[in-house]
This record gives sequence, structure tokens and C-alpha cells, in this order.
Amino acid sequence: MGIFVRWIFAFILVAATFNPTQWNYVRWAMENYASETPITVLLGLILMISYVIYIRATIHSIGAFGVFLVAAVVGALIWVLIDWQLLTLENQDLNVWMGIFSVSVVLGIGLSWSIVRRALSGQFDVDDYDDE
Repeated sequence: MGIFVRWIFAFILVAATFNPTQWNYVRWAMENYASETPITVLLGLILMISYVIYIRATIHSIGAFGVFLVAAVVGALIWVLIDWQLLTLENQDLNVWMGIFSVSVVLGIGLSWSIVRRALSGQFDVDDYDDE
């Protein structure tokens, strides 16, 4: 359940930033920046902090090569679904949602990798930091 929750939060973060509907930060900020500058900047900073947390945790957990591998697996899955004609690339909105899904899967797995690793190997990940 923890892995799914992490993925859902990653999906919400990416979809809240940009999606093909009118309900996203990028579109709202472009339309309201002149009249709502303080809240636009505040929300942008909150999104940026969220991305820093997610990306830093993902890179720390699975590394750049792991990000590449997860993205490659998701891309291959989408390719298989297109080859089996379950998906099509003709719908621009669907393409954006597939991109959002792909990025959120990479971030969700990056955040959840310690749980997956512990379940597979029985070993805990521990950071070796001294508080001195």
C-alpha cells in the first residue's frame, strides 16, 4: 500500500504542475501571474520544493542509471501497448497523460525503492551520516 500511495502523490504532483486540462499550475500561472503574482510565486515555490524532494530522493535511492532503467521499462510497456493496438499516439491529450504517468512512475519507484529492496532482499537501507 505504501508504494501505491507514494506513486499517487507523485502523480498528483506532476499532474498538478501540467496536464492537458485547464486545471494545472502552468496554465493558471500564465493566465493569472499579473494579477495574482504573490500566490503564483508561492505555489511555484511549493511545487519546486516538492520536486526537489522527490527528485533528490529518487536519485539518492535508485541513481541516474536506475532512473534510466525505470523510464526504459515504462517506455517499453507503452510501446507494447501501442504495438498491441491498445493505445494510439493520435490523441495528443492521451500522450500528455502517458508522459505524466511515466514521470510519476519513475518518481514513485524512486521514493519506494527502499520498501521494494527490503521486501526482495530482507535488508534495510541505512544512511551512514554522522551528526557531528
